[in-house]
Amino acid sequence: MKARVLAGWLLAGVSMACSASVLAKSQLTLEDVMAFETIKDMQLSDNGKIIAYSAQPDRGDARGIVAANGAEVQVERGVKPQISATNQFVLFESKPSLLEHEKASKKERKSLHSDFILVDTLTGEQTTFENVKSGEFSESGNALALKLAPVESDSKDDKDEDKREKADIGQGLTLVHLNTNKKLSLSDVTHYQLAKKGDWAIAAVNTPENHQVVLVELSNMSMRVVAESKDQQIAQVAISDSGAWLAYTQGDAEQPRALRTHELTVRRADESKTKTFKGMTSWRYSVNSGLTFSDDEQQLFVGRTKVFEQAPKREKVETAENLTSRDTLLGQRDLIIWHGDDPRIKPNEAKQYDKVQKQTYTAVLHLEPMNLVQLADEQLPVVNTKQQGEWLLASTDVPYLKMLTWAGRYKDFYLVNINTGERRLIVAQQSVYAPPVMAPTGDKLLYYRQGNLHLLDLNSGRKRNLTGDLDVSFADEDHDYPTPTPGYGLGPWKADGTGLIGYDKYDVWEFDLNGQSATKLTSGRDAQQQYRVVGLVEPKAGPQTYADSQALTLHRFDYNTKLDQLQRFDAQAQAWVSARDGEYKIANVMRAKKADVLLFSEENYQTFPDFHLGEQSNLATAKAVTQLGTQTDKFAWGKPQLIRWMNSDGREIDGALFLPPGYNAGDKVPVLVYYYRFMSQRLTEFPKMHVNHRPNFAWYNANGYAVFLPDIRFAIGYPGQTAVDALVGGTQKLIDMGIADPDKIGLHGHSWSGYQTAFAVTQTNIFKAAVSGAPVSNMTSAYSGIRLGTGLARQFQYEAGQSRIGATLYKQPFVYWENSPIAHVERIQTPMMIMFGDIDDAVPWEQGIELYLAMRRTGKDVIMLQYQDEPHHLKKYPNKLDYTIRMKQYFDHYLLGEKAPEWISSGEAFYQYRKD
Repeated sequence: MKARVLAGWLLAGVSMACSASVLAKSQLTLEDVMAFETIKDMQLSDNGKIIAYSAQPDRGDARGIVAANGAEVQVERGVKPQISATNQFVLFESKPSLLEHEKASKKERKSLHSDFILVDTLTGEQTTFENVKSGEFSESGNALALKLAPVESDSKDDKDEDKREKADIGQGLTLVHLNTNKKLSLSDVTHYQLAKKGDWAIAAVNTPENHQVVLVELSNMSMRVVAESKDQQIAQVAISDSGAWLAYTQGDAEQPRALRTHELTVRRADESKTKTFKGMTSWRYSVNSGLTFSDDEQQLFVGRTKVFEQAPKREKVETAENLTSRDTLLGQRDLIIWHGDDPRIKPNEAKQYDKVQKQTYTAVLHLEPMNLVQLADEQLPVVNTKQQGEWLLASTDVPYLKMLTWAGRYKDFYLVNINTGERRLIVAQQSVYAPPVMAPTGDKLLYYRQGNLHLLDLNSGRKRNLTGDLDVSFADEDHDYPTPTPGYGLGPWKADGTGLIGYDKYDVWEFDLNGQSATKLTSGRDAQQQYRVVGLVEPKAGPQTYADSQALTLHRFDYNTKLDQLQRFDAQAQAWVSARDGEYKIANVMRAKKADVLLFSEENYQTFPDFHLGEQSNLATAKAVTQLGTQTDKFAWGKPQLIRWMNSDGREIDGALFLPPGYNAGDKVPVLVYYYRFMSQRLTEFPKMHVNHRPNFAWYNANGYAVFLPDIRFAIGYPGQTAVDALVGGTQKLIDMGIADPDKIGLHGHSWSGYQTAFAVTQTNIFKAAVSGAPVSNMTSAYSGIRLGTGLARQFQYEAGQSRIGATLYKQPFVYWENSPIAHVERIQTPMMIMFGDIDDAVPWEQGIELYLAMRRTGKDVIMLQYQDEPHHLKKYPNKLDYTIRMKQYFDHYLLGEKAPEWISSGEAFYQYRKD
C-alpha cells in the first residue's frame, strides 16, 4: 500500500479536450471516436454534494473523476466508483493500463491485477492499495474492506504441497477503519462480511492446518477467534446488522467440496447462546449455503439442499478383461439422451448445469426460539428475502420449463408465510417481466394482469381490480407481438401503504387504497405527452416510496417533438408546471438519499449528455457538474431533423434524420438508413461514440452522409412486409423532400434489423447497397435453431417473440417461407454485404451461409465477412474497427462511386497467422 497526495484540487471546468476558441472546426475521424470519452458509473453522494464517475474513451484508459465544492480530482485509470455513506471518501478500481494488457501474453494477463484507490474528498489525498480483487465500504461508511487478488505461484513444489481445491484456498483481506485509520491485514480469508450498522466484521480463515472464524472490532482492529478446528473447513460466515449475532457453516476439509456436508452454527456475539444444526436426512447444508440475517435480527435465512448426487466417473481400462467388458466400455460412453418430456432441452439444461449443481433452497431460522422453517423447495425454488415481513414473495417457473422453448418465460407467484411455510398462489402463468410488487408495509400486493392493475390485501385475502372501471387502457398500446399485452410498469407506493402510482401510456394515476378512488394527476393523452415519476430514492429492497404526490417530480416526454421536461406541482396554480426544459432529452435522474437534490443529464444530437445538479425545488437553477461536452467543440457536427410520413396503412410514422455538417436546404446527399423498431426518440440523443457493429452516426455525418432512423411498426404474421412498408415510405419521403440523392441510399441493420435488411432488398430496389449483420435468412431452418448463449431453441422467437409469426412452423409453413429472405432471393438487385461472427450466440451463423450461398448460386452481388471466434456482437476491438472501416468502404463504393478496394472487387484468399 502506498499513499500519494495530489498537488491540489483541479478546477472543475478544466478539461482534457481542447477549446473551440483554440482550434478551428475539424472533421471527426475514427481516431477521434476511439479517443472520445463517455461518462460511466455516475454516483451521487448521500448528501448530494459529491459526484464520482469515470470518463471512459472507446479505446484507451479511463479517468476517474471526483467533483465536490466546485473542484475536482482525477484518478488514473479509475473506474466503478463507490462513495462512502459519510460522504468523505470515494473508492475507485484502477485497472492495469490497456497497453500493459495488450502487450501481455495470455498467461501474463492472469497476473495483471487492479489497484484500488481511496480518495479523501476533504483533502484530495489518494491512497493506493495494490493488487486488489474487490473492495467495499461498510454500510455506515466508517470502514473499508479490500479483498486481495490471488498470488499466483509458478513453483511446482508450492502447487504440489497444497493439494486443496482452488475454492478452498483463501486470499488476503485488508480492513481499514476510516475514522481512526487503523488497519488490519488477514491472510487465507475465503469469505467475509461487514456488519451493516455496527463496526464489526466476520471472516473465515482457512489454512491447510487450521480453520477459524474470526470476529474483528473495526474501531480498534481488535480480533478474536470465535471458532476453530483442525479438520473442518469454514465455508460461509454472516454477521447481523448490529453485530449481535454470528453464523457460519463448516464441513470436513478432507471431503471433496461438491460432496462436503456441512453443519450450521448460530451464536450470539457475546456467547450467551449457541446452537449447531447438522442438517436432517432430506435437507443438508452445503458449501453453497448462503447465510443472511434479517434486518430486524430476528431471523437467519439459509440455503439448504437435498442429498448430494455424485457425478459419474469415467471408467478406465486397466486390465485385459476391461478391453471387452461391457461395464468398462459403457462406462466410457459419450451420450446425451434427449427425451420428449424433458423439462428443458439438453443444450439449455447444459447451460444451467453449474447453477443446478449449486442450487440451494431458502429456509428461515427464527433465532428465538431457534426453530427452522423450510420456505423453498424444488417446486417453489425462489423466495425473495430482501423485502421482509410475515409474508414473502416466492415464484416458480417449474410448470412452464417445457414451454419455455416456444412460449417464452412465465412463472407462478406465491406468498410464503415466514412463520409456518404456508403457501398461497397469487397469480399463475405470469410473465417474468411483470412480477408482483409488495407494499412497503408488507400487507398488500400489486400486480398487472390482462390490461389492469390488481391489488391483493394480504390480511383479508381480498383481490380488487383497481383500473377495470376506468375508461383508459393500462396495457401497452404499441404492443405488436403475438403475446399477452404487457403494461407500463408499476410506479411507487405511498410510504404508509395507503396509496400507489400507476401508468397508462401517457398519464400518471394515483390510487387511494382506503377511499378506493383513482385520480389522474396529469393530462398527457390529448397532447401525446407521456408523464412518469422520477427523482425518488432508490431503496436497497422493496419499491420506491413517496409521501405526497404533489411533492413528486415528473418527467414528460413529448411524442411530437421528442423533447423532455421535468415538472413540479405549483400549489398556487394547482397544476403541474415546467421546472426544467429546453431542446434536450433529460435522463439518468437520480436523487440524493439524504438531501432534496437531483442529478440528471441533458443531451441532444449536438450536445453531449453532461450532468446537472440542483435542488429539487428549484431545478431551473441546476448547474452543470461535468465538462465532457467540450470534446465536441473542435468538430463540425451534424444537425437533427424530425421526419414524419404516412405509412401504406394510413398510420403516421416518425423518423429521426441527422444531416451532415454545413448542410444547405436543397442539397441532395447520400443517406444511410439505420433502424431496428422504434428509433425516432433518438432525435434528441447524443450519438453513441463507439466503434462497433453499428455505424457511427457522427462519423458518417462528418463524411457527408445523412443518417436516417425510421420507426418500424409491425403486423403479426407479416414482419418482413411491414418493415419494408416503413423503410420504403420513410426513404421515399426523404427523396420527395429533396434531401436524399435517390442513387446514393444505403441500408444497414444488425440482428433483427439485419433480417429486415435482407428481406427488404428482396422487395424493393430503392436501396443501392445493403449491409446485413447477423440476419436470419430462412425462418424455416432458423425456427428450431439453438441460441448458443442460452441453449434455448429459437421457436419462441417466432411463435411469441420478435419475429412475430404467431404460429408454429407446422401450422403456418407458408407464412414462415414467405417471410424468409431466401424465398425471394432471385429478386435481389441490390449489392449486399453479410456479416457474422462464427460463434454467434443468438442467431446460428449458418443463417448467413444460407443467404450467401443462395445469392452466390443465383449470381447476385454478395460478400460475407466471417469474424472468427466472435459472438452476436463483435467483442474484439480489432474486429470492430475492421468491420467499421469495411462497412464504410462498401457504402462509399456503391453509393459514392469511390474505387472498390481489392477485397470488394476480388475478395481475399484464406490465410492463417504465423505462429512465431
